Amino acid sequence: MREAIGVRGEIERGIGGGTLTFRSPTYLSEQAGKRTRGSALTRARRRQAWLMMLPALAALTAIAGWPLVRTAWFSFTDAQLSDLSHWHFVGLANYVGPAGVLRDPDWWRAVSNTVCFALVSVVLETLAGLAVALLLDTPSRMRTVLRAAVLVPWAIPTVVSAKIWSWMLNDQFGVINAMLQALGVIHAPLAFTADARLVFPTIVLVDVWKTTPFMALLMLAALQTVPRDCYEAARIDGVPRLRVFARITLPLIWPGVLVAMIFRSLDALRVFDLIYVMTSNSRATKSMSVYVREQLIDFQQVGFGSAAAVLLFLSIVLFTIGYMAFNRNRMQGA
Repeated sequence: MREAIGVRGEIERGIGGGTLTFRSPTYLSEQAGKRTRGSALTRARRRQAWLMMLPALAALTAIAGWPLVRTAWFSFTDAQLSDLSHWHFVGLANYVGPAGVLRDPDWWRAVSNTVCFALVSVVLETLAGLAVALLLDTPSRMRTVLRAAVLVPWAIPTVVSAKIWSWMLNDQFGVINAMLQALGVIHAPLAFTADARLVFPTIVLVDVWKTTPFMALLMLAALQTVPRDCYEAARIDGVPRLRVFARITLPLIWPGVLVAMIFRSLDALRVFDLIYVMTSNSRATKSMSVYVREQLIDFQQVGFGSAAAVLLFLSIVLFTIGYMAFNRNRMQGA
C-alpha cells in the first residue's frame, strides 16, 4: 500500500493495481465555494443583460405591443372609423357571428390568394435565388460588380418597382406589349394587370424579380461557409458536379436555405404594397392585408377590420411556430 498527497488536497492510495482518491474537507469546501461564486457571477451577468435589454424591450412594447393590444380590443367592438369614441362591445361577433370575418367568402378568397401567392413565389424565388447564388459564388473578375448589380431590384422600394412594372405592362402604352407585338409573339395587347387569367402570374413574376436578390444574398452567405477542402477532395476523386451539389453543397447550406425561406414566407403572407399598387382591390389577387385595409379604410369598419387583422397576425404566428417545429424535427431526424 502506498499513499501520495496531491497539490489539491487529495490523497491517492494505491491498493494492488488500483488507485483510490480521498479528497480532504478543505478541498471540497473550496470547490463548493468556486461553484457558488460561478453561479453568482452567472446570475449577475444575466441581470446585467436584462437591464441592458430593458430599453429596447420597452421601446418594442410601446411601438408594437400597444397597437397590437388596441387592435385586439377593437376587434371585440363595433367601432367605426368616423367616430372611435362611440362603440359597443359585441364579443366574438366580428369573428364568428352571422356577418363575421370567418363567414365572409371574400375573406376565405383572400386567404386562398395569399397562400397561393406565398407558396408559388417562395418556391420560385428559392430556386432562382439558389441559381444566382451559385453563379455569384463562382470565381470571376466581375464577381464583385455582379454582386452589386444583382441587388438593384431589391434596393428599389416595392411601391416604386410595382408602379414601374404597371406602366411597362400597360395594354395601351406599355413597353412589354410593344416588344411582344414587334417580335410577333402576340397580335393584340394583353391586359396583364386586368385580365383575371393573367393578373396572378403577373404579380408572382414581378415579386420574383423583386425578391430573388434577397434570397440569393442569404444563400450566397451560406455558400461562403462551405469548406473548400470538400470541393477539392471531390475534384480529385472525379465526382461529377451534380453529385457534388446534391451530396455536399446542398446538405451544408440547407439550414441557410430554410432561414431564407421562412423569412420570405413571412413577408409573402403579409404582402400588401405590391398587390395593392398593381391591382388595387381586385378580387382575383386580393390578399389578407389588402382585405384588412379595405375593411378599415374603405368601409370604415374598425371593429370588423381589426378582427381580420388579428386573424392575419395569428395565422402568421401559427405558421412560424409550425414551420420551425417541422424543420427542427426534420434536422434532428437527419
